Amino acid sequence: QVPLVESGGGLVQAGGSLRLSCAASTRTFSTAGTGWFRQAPGKEREFVAAIDWSGTSTTYADSVKGRFAISRDNAKNRVYLQMNSLKPEDTAVYSCAAPIRYYSGTIPGTQNAYWGQGTQVTVSS
Repeated sequence: QVPLVESGGGLVQAGGSLRLSCAASTRTFSTAGTGWFRQAPGKEREFVAAIDWSGTSTTYADSVKGRFAISRDNAKNRVYLQMNSLKPEDTAVYSCAAPIRYYSGTIPGTQNAYWGQGTQVTVSS
């Protein structure tokens, strides 16, 4: 059973919004730090945003600060990524990972994380 499943990707025009969802299959992940990462064609995977297990601390990549917001609903075993003011350079496959080693203000460690299959986000200009 895949522990993490992403949804919510799609095609949107520049300036538009999308909301991604990461659903965890067990409550183990609902009590763990979770991160969103993305990988564009021909590029390395990069960190986007992360949230601690309680939802009280979040960290963002500089490229998405002020445009993206990560949140979680532990009662539903879900972590969300609200993406506003999307740009063509945001086009990528977005994946969630958990559990991550979360430290506020830093890129989280993913050595022991499970990954979802990813969801495609395409932003047209």
